[in-house]
Amino acid sequence: MRMAVVQMFGFLSRFFPFIVFLFYTGSMATSSNSRIRTLSVRERVTAALPLLERLSSEVAHLSDAELVALSRLSEEVGRHVDALRVRTAGEVDARSGAERESSLARRYDSTSAANLLAYTTHAAPAEIRSRIALDRRTRGSVSLAGEPLPSAFPAVAAALHAGAIGVDVAADLTRTLEKAAQDAVIDPLEVETAEREIVNATAAGFAGRGPLANSGEALPQTFDDYRAMAGVWLEYLLREGIEQSADESARYRYFAVGRVRDALVRVSGKLTPEAAGSLQRLLDAHVGSPVQFSTCAEQAAEDEPWSDAQAPADTRTVGQRRHDALVSMVQAAAASEHAPTIGGAAPTLVVTVAAEQLADPAGVADIDGVDASVPAKLAHRIGCTGAVQKLVLDPRGRIIELGSPRRLFTAHQRRAIAARDGGCVIPGCTIPAAWCEIHHVEEHARGGATHTDNGVLLCWAHHHDLDGSGWEIQMRDGVPFVKAPHWVDRRGIFRPVINRRSLRGEIRRRRRGDTATPRATRVS
Repeated sequence: MRMAVVQMFGFLSRFFPFIVFLFYTGSMATSSNSRIRTLSVRERVTAALPLLERLSSEVAHLSDAELVALSRLSEEVGRHVDALRVRTAGEVDARSGAERESSLARRYDSTSAANLLAYTTHAAPAEIRSRIALDRRTRGSVSLAGEPLPSAFPAVAAALHAGAIGVDVAADLTRTLEKAAQDAVIDPLEVETAEREIVNATAAGFAGRGPLANSGEALPQTFDDYRAMAGVWLEYLLREGIEQSADESARYRYFAVGRVRDALVRVSGKLTPEAAGSLQRLLDAHVGSPVQFSTCAEQAAEDEPWSDAQAPADTRTVGQRRHDALVSMVQAAAASEHAPTIGGAAPTLVVTVAAEQLADPAGVADIDGVDASVPAKLAHRIGCTGAVQKLVLDPRGRIIELGSPRRLFTAHQRRAIAARDGGCVIPGCTIPAAWCEIHHVEEHARGGATHTDNGVLLCWAHHHDLDGSGWEIQMRDGVPFVKAPHWVDRRGIFRPVINRRSLRGEIRRRRRGDTATPRATRVS
């Protein structure tokens, strides 16, 4: 207990100027702070600035408890600062209106409030516009008779300027309620009630303020919690027109594949909720639980099959894993017998490569429909899959080789390989068989047969990077053996890969006391 008190005293003394800043800005001001209140807004902000200088350089020296406490305190300070920036930008906007006799922006040789603020704040134009828009929704106005009028969202305005909610919540909530009122006929009293309830709950959950503070109710603790609560209220407000709103939104759905930039292609679009949900579920199934080390691969016997627990950590980012899973899904759909046809044929990816480029290790090839060059080795790799075709041209443009269906694995062979491997054979990979490509273990160009004893399942990511990943594959009597990179297993040994179905069968045989190895049926 004494140690905790000492640590807290050290934290308070080190960041006493930071706490004083709250005092200066008014969040800790009381009736005894008469001297503080006599200072102007500009004087108080000017006095607070030196107290914040160079504080960030001391953050690295904080203990864990101090760091967590500071993260809360700095966010509280940030809410006050953000509210002041919003109100300041909004007041400049209000005084620069075209209907004013003397526009503030014009008196400072600026074309608009945003233009004036761009020079005084040096903030990004989008940020300035966002501040002005939020202030317009949260500031009051004056009637033609000169009487003050409340803001469109008084509860949001009060909580924002009290530092109880941040600009992220304020901007999101006002935009959401404003759009809801535009999309449907909603009782203004219901909108007012929704605004008040959402603000009270959020202020209590985020800052411990407002009528619901310490109420014991389930309060939002994160921004996602706030969004979930706001979404429930939005459903209530739009209960009469939610179907119409959904139909209206669906009119703007689209998906587009852009142009190549920096060797990558940007995709964009807007999906309906059900489409986004289905896609997210598919991606989550293979991205949500990356494999981590559980046991040491070097401790396994040479004849012990690989298990997921011995697989190395996946070094790809979440975004990269999503990309690779999406490629596997797209290629599986293109290879499906149920895929729509183009000109009477299944959708086929055509990679064009000149003969001299194909033999050159640094050669390049072209993909039909994409305005970019790719390495010629891509032509070799995609030759393993059943939904592609390789076209080789001589220097004059004459076709000298066209990928033959005979070098591709048949549907019967694919089913047999899928039954044997169960999915990508690289330990720890969760991509299912239906989304995998079939890899010629011994390259077809070097005499490798298109046979089940020479084909294994690989997902797009592992197939794409097989040569540089450190993983190696051998086939021994029709069974795939895999050697891990040296940083996973320094012994450099090949170990068998047995899918879960085969493993369950082995367990059943052991229970029956049958230790004989079943005879494999070959499919050529």
